[in-house]
Amino acid sequence: MTRTALARPPKAARPRPVEEPSGADVTRAGLDQSRLIHLVGYAATRASVELKKSFQMHLGPLELKAVEFSILVLVASNERVNQKQLGESLEVSAPNMAITLDRMVERGWVERVRSTEDRRAQLIHLTPAGRQLVQRAEKIAATMENEATSVLSEGERLLLIELLLKVARGKAPRRG
Repeated sequence: MTRTALARPPKAARPRPVEEPSGADVTRAGLDQSRLIHLVGYAATRASVELKKSFQMHLGPLELKAVEFSILVLVASNERVNQKQLGESLEVSAPNMAITLDRMVERGWVERVRSTEDRRAQLIHLTPAGRQLVQRAEKIAATMENEATSVLSEGERLLLIELLLKVARGKAPRRG
């Protein structure tokens, strides 16, 4: 083999140009991102960075992390919820969920209560401080993404949520 053949991959191995999504900005910080912007994961991660900044700006002053906010809302919405259900719903490992709930108990937001139906089970309940916090946080959350999503119409925003949740749910059933 010649030196040139070793230095360049064969034509079939080279990435083919991908049509850029409409309105795509292929440069950021002066770098060409054209070989990344066709990837859903890359686009979702870039959007996630902006939404996390928004979350931190609006809910950060309440000293709430995103997972804690989600737990508070789920506990407020589900009267009989346990640690395992929360972990499965949010895809947080059992040890990490235990640590997070311990921290939330220490802060006075939630409490573990023995189930009256199954004494082995512990349910997660909001404390009065937790109820007050989740109400305040949900009011803020109702508008906190407005700036980050202002480039979308309301229909596009709803479609984006629908599509992301569809991807999050996982694989479609196999056909034929």
